[in-house]
Amino acid sequence: MRLFLDANVLFSAARNPEGRAAAMLALAERGLCELLTSPHAVEEARRNLNLKHPDRAARLDQMLRAVVIGREASPQGVAWALAQVLPPKDAPILAAAVDAQADLLVTGDLTHFGHLYGKTIRGVKVVTPATALARVVSRQP
Repeated sequence: MRLFLDANVLFSAARNPEGRAAAMLALAERGLCELLTSPHAVEEARRNLNLKHPDRAARLDQMLRAVVIGREASPQGVAWALAQVLPPKDAPILAAAVDAQADLLVTGDLTHFGHLYGKTIRGVKVVTPATALARVVSRQP
């Protein structure tokens, strides 16, 4: 299962190594899922960590070794994502998840992605970190 991580999930995993976001990294390290993200998401997570928790920035770099960082979304993809009622900072996330052919877009951003939670858009289901963990674990024997 391919999980595309939003910036807030990367931020949370770096900030709290015992949380749900970090648990996805452990599952990926065991080969139970593949983690994906975009340069846009990495930059946003890094910027927010440097502002709020600079002592955790090195953990983000360590975590990213287990994450495939794909390409930025195309301008056409971003335009399509904007039409899904997303703000300009979040449209590239949805577009990149679709471009990466992720199974799940994992985000804790209820404010901007909440209206898409549980919906599958162009093959990508938008879910919370808790839902993503449950889906990965339930696929295992």
